[in-house]
Amino acid sequence: MSRALSMQRTVVTPGDRVKFLERMRSREAHYKAAGCQFWVFEEAALSGAFIEFTEAPDSATLKSAHATAVEAPLDPARIYTIVELS
Repeated sequence: MSRALSMQRTVVTPGDRVKFLERMRSREAHYKAAGCQFWVFEEAALSGAFIEFTEAPDSATLKSAHATAVEAPLDPARIYTIVELS
């Protein structure tokens, strides 16, 4: 099984939270249309500290999705691939 993942951490001030979440909804729509999964988590102990995960069935799909994103990740080349443990 081939899987690819990228992550991005962002800290958002309380005044920017609504706008940030709107951007995340737009980003989610883009990645879903590109065949990826997209999740955003907020750190439980630090309000405004977010981490985004984008997962795809393979590296090529993830690279393509990053390349066509309106707002590309800070480091689109940093892609992790799954390690088979069995």
